[in-house]
Amino acid sequence: MDLTTQQLLSIMPFASKRIPIFLEAINSTRKEFLIDQSLIRTTMWIAQLAHESGELRYVKEIASGTAYEGRKDLGNTQPGDGVRYKGRGLIQITGRANYEKLGAALGLSLIEKPELLEEPLNAARSAGWFWFAHKLNEIAETGDFIKVTKRINGGTNGLADRQQYWDKAKRVIV
Repeated sequence: MDLTTQQLLSIMPFASKRIPIFLEAINSTRKEFLIDQSLIRTTMWIAQLAHESGELRYVKEIASGTAYEGRKDLGNTQPGDGVRYKGRGLIQITGRANYEKLGAALGLSLIEKPELLEEPLNAARSAGWFWFAHKLNEIAETGDFIKVTKRINGGTNGLADRQQYWDKAKRVIV
């Protein structure tokens, strides 16, 4: 079943103007990456998107990206890679290597045009791809919200905020 504007608004009250822009992309991405196969997958995914994107406000990281310069673990091996491949999409895909993998998976020229991840459909699909590629459907099914958060964030930054979104999502999406 597709998510509705009202459901997303109940979870992300500050996203009212952006929900119409993202709703179709969120629903089609849930189907494409099998997130729609269970309630727990959907609620965890929406909670993580709400936090990572600031309630659909940010599809491009606010920071400059200079902190990622020279990060070989992200594939940032060329000067300017940190800024060019900073976090984008609803889960903030970061680094040349991730842009390259994502671009190949979605058929997008992200190395040449990283800004494609700022478009609503690509922003949502990038989050779905990350979720699927990192086996978060399976982890979500175990109910381990902290493990899901660590896979997305690398730690537990913003855990309380993510948890509040998840609690709302579990009440609203039934």
